[in-house]
Amino acid sequence: MNKEQFILAAKELGIELTEEQLIKLNNFYKLLVEWNEKINLTRITEEEDVYLKHFYDSLTIAKVVDLSTKKTLCDVGTGAGFPGIVLKIVYPNLKITLVDSLLKRVNYLNTIIKDLGLENIQAIHSRGEDFKEKFDIVTARAVANIEKLLGFTMHLVNKDGLFIAMKGNISEEMTESVINKINKKYKIEDINSFLLPIENSNRSLVVIKNK
Repeated sequence: MNKEQFILAAKELGIELTEEQLIKLNNFYKLLVEWNEKINLTRITEEEDVYLKHFYDSLTIAKVVDLSTKKTLCDVGTGAGFPGIVLKIVYPNLKITLVDSLLKRVNYLNTIIKDLGLENIQAIHSRGEDFKEKFDIVTARAVANIEKLLGFTMHLVNKDGLFIAMKGNISEEMTESVINKINKKYKIEDINSFLLPIENSNRSLVVIKNK
């Protein structure tokens, strides 16, 4: 996905990217590649792949929630900063907390935040299950299977908030018995499945709220 395709694809999600946001995303890409040589962050380093599989993929959360109306977001197991840093660049209204269990990744994230001049965003060294705060939106991208993931995340979701699991192909994971089990304790609001543009790989957004 080249930058022009990225801009058009974001527009289809209802996101009009500004020149400043595009510059920050480009700078983020450069810093990601630079840091990836020091610590293992991602196998995806080609620019067009990063724009598709990291940047655009992070923005697909807009399919199920209007983040421009939300105040706080927590990205659990953020890794290299996806989707959290991308969402901060595109939705400056959000106060974002990035949670990761690896200290060297947290140090990288806080350096990236500073270098990009981002405000109201911080990276915390913690496991999701040990962290204690409440957020409007909690998300996790490709972290663990859905049942395990709920143990890391649902205590972070505030009364009217949502947990959004950003997954690949969930056909084997979200069986009828698993859906029924989840719905006994929580409420599955939506399962939005779609194909990532260009490469047509499977993606799913699973939206869950506390009862």
